[in-house]
Amino acid sequence: MFARFFLVLNACMLEYVLVSLVRKSLACAALLSIVAFAPQTASAETIYQAMARAYENNPDLNAARAGLRATDEGVAIAKSGYRPTISAEAVTTSTNTEGFTTNSASIGATISQTLFDGFQTRNNVRAAEAQVFAGRENLRGTEIDTLLAAVQAYANLNRDKQIVVYRQQNIAFLQEQLSAARARFDVGESTRTDVSQAEAELAGARASLAAAVAQAKSSAAVYVQIVGSAPKNLKPVALPRKLLPASLDSAVVEGTTEHPTVLAALYGVDAAGFSVKSQEGSFLPGVRLSGTVSEGDGGVSTAQVQARVTIPIYQGGAASARVRQAKEQLGQQRILVDSARRAVEQSVVSSWTQMEAAEATIQANRAQLSAANLALNGVVEERRVGQRTTLDVLNAQQSVLNAKEAISNSERNAIVASFSVLASTGKLTVERLALGVTNYRPEVHYESTKDRWYGLRTVDGR
Repeated sequence: MFARFFLVLNACMLEYVLVSLVRKSLACAALLSIVAFAPQTASAETIYQAMARAYENNPDLNAARAGLRATDEGVAIAKSGYRPTISAEAVTTSTNTEGFTTNSASIGATISQTLFDGFQTRNNVRAAEAQVFAGRENLRGTEIDTLLAAVQAYANLNRDKQIVVYRQQNIAFLQEQLSAARARFDVGESTRTDVSQAEAELAGARASLAAAVAQAKSSAAVYVQIVGSAPKNLKPVALPRKLLPASLDSAVVEGTTEHPTVLAALYGVDAAGFSVKSQEGSFLPGVRLSGTVSEGDGGVSTAQVQARVTIPIYQGGAASARVRQAKEQLGQQRILVDSARRAVEQSVVSSWTQMEAAEATIQANRAQLSAANLALNGVVEERRVGQRTTLDVLNAQQSVLNAKEAISNSERNAIVASFSVLASTGKLTVERLALGVTNYRPEVHYESTKDRWYGLRTVDGR
């Protein structure tokens, strides 16, 4: 009887020691995870630093900038209608008439200048300028999308690393529970079922950890794709509350009036309107002045100046069709403005409500975690006196793990949603965030190329 008593006492003491070790090991694991993932002075990276790198290195953003530079050249192309065209010509002729061959040669130059084209060139230039302004807004939209993608990549990777840590801690806890179950089985205080349940739970936890590690690696690859460099130790992210609009209504007003998509659509209306006027100019008279100088055999020189006035009478219906087509395109652009405003409003409302829901979920999940920890401690104590089983402990631990991962997910959702509010209002910009990088100025290239008369090299020397 005394032997039996001492075996039970030893088992209880062993369980107490193991539980103590579990708590200490979890505390150590938490400390190590904090050290491993906490920001360090030399190598830690904030979310704003990640956005700055994406702004400088993202290839999609650089491609959009190149596309805008190509759009800038449309103004120079349109302005060519104001300028003369000059050509040189050399002609040699050999004529054979009944066996007699006559050779002649001449050289000449022609200059031609349009004096009036029904205001088509002027309207083409204005349309091209409007397209440049629309392109700038589209570029700003691409910048916003890139910065938001960097935020999502940062938040996803941060969350996935936290989940890896939580699942590592869970494995350490389950390993201790398996050892405790085997010890109790050896002294006859538990059944083989308890041991098998602990083994099964541990095997499942290892599989979950492998999945979490794979997900973290995948998120790291996305991070490199967007930011352009490997992730360093990531810092926790605070919500940008000071940058957010005061209310949902003010956010909607800002978005529908200042978002790049809306402004680009408005510039599209301007471009389409000038295109209508340009097409209507084809019905007006045109005046063109040309001069020719040539020199033939014998040094005979000829100079000729010609002024030509062209009055269109009927052009086969093509000119009328082009005007109607341009008017329909103008109507389409006006409709697209309304569509852009509705899309922005929907995006603002969606991101705002997601942010509010995520913040509420964080509070609920934290309360859930606190209750789950209390429940786990109680179940462990009750199992020690025989009122609970190993399965009860495993279920309680799973509830704790679920609550921790739910907090990580809700914190990630709150971060992404809050920055999405800034993006949907058009405020997720380098200036507003104070990222500390050189802001790309598209007007620099535009001013240097819009009035160029000649030259094959681009502004950057290519």
